[in-house]
Amino acid sequence: MGSLKLKYEPLVTASLAKQIAEKIRASITDGTLKVDDQLPTEAELAKQFQVSRPTIREALKRLAAQSLIRSRRGPAGGTFVNRPSYEEVSSNLTTATALLVSLGEFEVPEVLEARHELEVTCARLATKRNSKVELDVMAEEIETQKNSALSDVEFCASDVRFHRAMADAAHNPVLRFVMFAVIEALQPIQNMVVFRFRERKEIVKQHEKMLAALKARDTDAAIAAVTEQTDYLRERFDAAQKWKRQSTA
Repeated sequence: MGSLKLKYEPLVTASLAKQIAEKIRASITDGTLKVDDQLPTEAELAKQFQVSRPTIREALKRLAAQSLIRSRRGPAGGTFVNRPSYEEVSSNLTTATALLVSLGEFEVPEVLEARHELEVTCARLATKRNSKVELDVMAEEIETQKNSALSDVEFCASDVRFHRAMADAAHNPVLRFVMFAVIEALQPIQNMVVFRFRERKEIVKQHEKMLAALKARDTDAAIAAVTEQTDYLRERFDAAQKWKRQSTA
């Protein structure tokens, strides 16, 4: 009789550093390792995981890139669990979101739909909770956008700042965090896709409607203005796609 042939999955060796980083990360997220706790030395970790020190070093680099650990030199030095700042975490999320868009994981119509739903929630809360600080920022950005000498990149940046201010006006830190990822990562891409096909004056008018609604604390008007802009951008995107198909035909 012939020997029985069995199929085994190949052993994972190429991603040891990734696996180790994920295990340490899990210990941080589940509370086993707390902020300011000191990690074992590279030599100790290498012994625990039964790998080389360069592999441990690579794993720690991965965690440092996520702002989950920090290193300190000197007699009291070592590697410690870090408390990432809001900006660091937001930046990582923004970068990851932008990467997924560039790789085609998210389509622009899906981006517009997600942005609309999130921004409607922001608008509803912002009409009740806004302060003069956010309204002044929005008004300032509208004045900036009226400058005809503004480049497309500068206009896009001002557009981002305007919508960030409206997210700020909702005064919900969780919603603000999620919206920043959407605005920072997706809106510039969305804007640059359609900038040739949109009228700046239309965007400015829509922004003015949003600001007026927030000042009047008119929820229905704020939602209507957000919806108007989303529909306009969706229409402009369709026009851009049509032009692209015709120009490559």
